[in-house]
Amino acid sequence: MFSSALKSFSSNISSNYTLSSTPSTYSGPWKVYDAKKKSTGRAVSVFTFDKKTLEPHAGLARSGPSLKRAHEEVLERLKKEATSLARLRHPSILELVEPVEETRNGGLMFATEAITASLAGLLAEQDAQEKTGGTAGRSSRHAVEDQDDGSRSQRGAELDDLEVQKGLLQVAKALEFLHESAGLVHGNLTPDAIYVNAKSDWKVSGLGFSSPPDNSTAATSVAPIALSEVLNHDPRLPRFVQLSLDYSSPDFVLDSNVTTSADLFSFGLLIVALFTSSHVSPLQTNGSISAYKRLFNSASTTPSPSNKFLSSKPLPPELMSSVLPQLLARRPAQRLTAREFQQSAYFDNILVSTIRFLESLPAKYPNEKSQFMRGLSRVLNQFPKSVMEKKLLPALLEEMKDRELLALILQNVFQIIKILPSGRRAFTDKMIPRLREVFLAGGGPSHVKGVAPERDLGKEAGLMTILQNISIITENCSGKEFKDDILPIIILAIESPTHPLVDASLRCLPTILPILDYSTTKTELFPVISNVFSKTSSLGIKIRGLEAFVILCGGSSEGYEKSSDGLDGIKVGDRTQSHKSTGNTALDKYTVQEKVVPLIKGIKTKEPAVMMAALNVFRQVGRLADSEFLAMEVLPILWSMSLGPLLNLEQFRSFMDLIKSLSTRIEQEQIRKLQELSSSSNSTHGRGDDFLSFGAIDGHNGGNSATNGNDDDFARLVSGAGKGTRVANGAQNTELPTGSLILGPGSSAPVFSWSTQASQATTTLPIGRPPTSRTITPDLRSNAFASPNSTGVPNGSASYSQPWQAQTAAGATSQLSSLNWANTTSNSIANPWSAPSAPPTNPAPTSLGNLQSFGVLHPPIQPSSTTNNLYSSFSIPPPPSFSSGINPTTTAFKTQPTPPQQQQQQKQKQGLDKFESLL
Repeated sequence: MFSSALKSFSSNISSNYTLSSTPSTYSGPWKVYDAKKKSTGRAVSVFTFDKKTLEPHAGLARSGPSLKRAHEEVLERLKKEATSLARLRHPSILELVEPVEETRNGGLMFATEAITASLAGLLAEQDAQEKTGGTAGRSSRHAVEDQDDGSRSQRGAELDDLEVQKGLLQVAKALEFLHESAGLVHGNLTPDAIYVNAKSDWKVSGLGFSSPPDNSTAATSVAPIALSEVLNHDPRLPRFVQLSLDYSSPDFVLDSNVTTSADLFSFGLLIVALFTSSHVSPLQTNGSISAYKRLFNSASTTPSPSNKFLSSKPLPPELMSSVLPQLLARRPAQRLTAREFQQSAYFDNILVSTIRFLESLPAKYPNEKSQFMRGLSRVLNQFPKSVMEKKLLPALLEEMKDRELLALILQNVFQIIKILPSGRRAFTDKMIPRLREVFLAGGGPSHVKGVAPERDLGKEAGLMTILQNISIITENCSGKEFKDDILPIIILAIESPTHPLVDASLRCLPTILPILDYSTTKTELFPVISNVFSKTSSLGIKIRGLEAFVILCGGSSEGYEKSSDGLDGIKVGDRTQSHKSTGNTALDKYTVQEKVVPLIKGIKTKEPAVMMAALNVFRQVGRLADSEFLAMEVLPILWSMSLGPLLNLEQFRSFMDLIKSLSTRIEQEQIRKLQELSSSSNSTHGRGDDFLSFGAIDGHNGGNSATNGNDDDFARLVSGAGKGTRVANGAQNTELPTGSLILGPGSSAPVFSWSTQASQATTTLPIGRPPTSRTITPDLRSNAFASPNSTGVPNGSASYSQPWQAQTAAGATSQLSSLNWANTTSNSIANPWSAPSAPPTNPAPTSLGNLQSFGVLHPPIQPSSTTNNLYSSFSIPPPPSFSSGINPTTTAFKTQPTPPQQQQQQKQKQGLDKFESLL
């Protein structure tokens, strides 16, 4: 249905504007639609008139030349209403945006500034609410809220006394303009001719019956009206397209005079209608001139002070006493003019005077503007909230273009936002766009490289006001709105060259961090703060930056308050007010360790205030960082700072307390870690601790030789009874020359690590026997050609070997041959391998047990006399050949025989020992 109606319009307005689906209000013959321009998004109101509304009702003549002419007159009158708006430009007259156009079906359309309702619609709604008991008195609500499709929905706004006063004052200004500047008489001033916009301003329209006054000499293009024609109603036409007799002046009806005073009489009737219960004119004529004349023939039916102007409700005393008697006077000369009405006692109060001054603010002097803005905050609480939102707030935002008043204006704006119940919507819809326009438009001032940009003191003062009211901002916007629109302004303040502005912006962190998400804080806010911290030369900003790091790490700066020496230049009260914890960590552990700590490490100054502020940061880092990072990175920095030459005793103790605390934490965590490791690998620690246990060196001077012989051997040695060494061989004792190598049950011969194990020889093998021609029969019991031992150690020992590892014979205790350290002369160097001494027969076990990884060298006991060796040092002698039953596979190295002059003959073997080699 609506689409077909738009097709019938088919105008430039319908093609360039997006209209709402339903009318937002009705005013006389007009339907008013909310609309937005497609190219710019500007909100407007589109007035439409359908010619079908002029069709007569049933029972009346439907056609005829006179009716057609009447319709044409109505169309011309409606066109005149729109064209008059195009010629008249005044703040209290409705502004025309698009001129009137004719549609295909003969209708009309034009666009004006956005309005919310007509005064007639407001009064009708108020009357309906009062009849249903919805509201009491004049608390009617009629306002709108923008929707996505361009339409508007009822949201409620109180129409109180102050709003009525303000509206009447604006209507009086419009009449003053028409009478004195335009030289026109409105002629039909009714509630349908007054519209209310979104700012709660009253706008005058309905100029279809406007006319120059009688005997006017001013040049005008408006044709005068014929009272005889417009006063006589045509029953074939709707009443809303004809002159309203209920609001007409007796000058028109009784005197047939067109004067400017006639508009003031109509204005008086409109004022009474505003305050009466039925919200209608006190004159009810039903469109009849005769009825109008009858009303004025009787004093009881004529509005006057005696009958309280026919109002069903009490009128304000100021109106009753002086205003209405002069407006509704029968003689035009006794009436007030529009200018005099504005100076009446009805408007003599501080609130109306404030609104009037605000409306004329652009024409005031700078000192007057400044004084007004400073005093406005003292009276804001007295204004109705609807007036603050719809009148004061838009007017103040409009004046923000004046940089000298920017800070003062913002103080009042934030106070209004704080008072309004709908402050969140007002801040989002009205204030945020204005803030972006003032502070972010143009991307900042451009300047020549190397030349400092010119400071904008007014803008800096405005930024300071925003930072001081940051809590109001965070309460009235969402996180996305704050990130997109407010955070760039805060970053602009942080990067400012003005130190107080930077300080104030950093003090806002506890307030703004809860509304920002983690990624925004890390990628957009933290880099700016760190950059300012690293580049500033101010100690105060340095300290404030460190305090900001504390906040970013999830702490508060209360500890700084205790340790500060006041060098930051900030009052204690201001500093304490900003010391609030965010409750959680804004930065992750990686950023703290890799970004924050290096910044603090690079601090050059040793000023105590800076050092103590850094201490607070490290106190937070200690709660977040790993113990290894604390030990390797943080503690060295803390020690370096703690030794600063300017710190006093108390400050030094603060550093030491933190150092001890962190050290205790590191120690506890390391102990716990080692305990967990030890409990999980208990089975391997027993063997791993023996890797470097080489055993004791036996047979050296001062060693434990309790097992190297018995008391008889020791007695023979010290008494010089024998120069040889007694060797136990079964039941016999045989003396061998000193330097002989004895292989017995408790000894083993040196072998390569990849050789086979030695045979289980239990006999004493004399070493150094001269070779004979007797063939030695191999001992088949020995495992001469066993598989190579890859480790060189028996099972249960350590799992590694050495290339020249010596092994003991199977079943023998781990003991290796020793070198003869005594075979040295002054003329030659003895071969350490050529004259080994006899090892002890029952060596003590070593700590390695069966470990065969390393051999132990046993230095021999010094002989009574030294002789020259038969072989040079490190020479390999020929293998000995004797018939004593030696097994050639028992050793990998053949020991060198002692020289003949040093050998001693052994006793002849007895019994079965003679056949030992054959077994």
